[in-house]
Amino acid sequence: MNIYVGNLAYRTTEDDLRQLFAQYGEVSSVKVITDRDTGQSKGFGFVDMPNQSEAEAAINNLNETDLGGRNLRVNEARPRTDRPGPRRNRF
Repeated sequence: MNIYVGNLAYRTTEDDLRQLFAQYGEVSSVKVITDRDTGQSKGFGFVDMPNQSEAEAAINNLNETDLGGRNLRVNEARPRTDRPGPRRNRF
């Protein structure tokens, strides 16, 4: 299951998330989303857990818990929808 983790403190690392979620089961990947230009965290990320029941336990236990002084928002990630590209002036 792909899990969305929001409201992250900007200093939260992928290792921090891996350790937090590993308490509930196997973690296959972790990604903190960063700004393309500055490299700074955008305050959210994704955790992949292959076992459905472990992932659900992590969501239920970690949602609204404190990490780095911020209450996490944890839920199943929604599928990514196609967004329109940048607008270009066409004359």
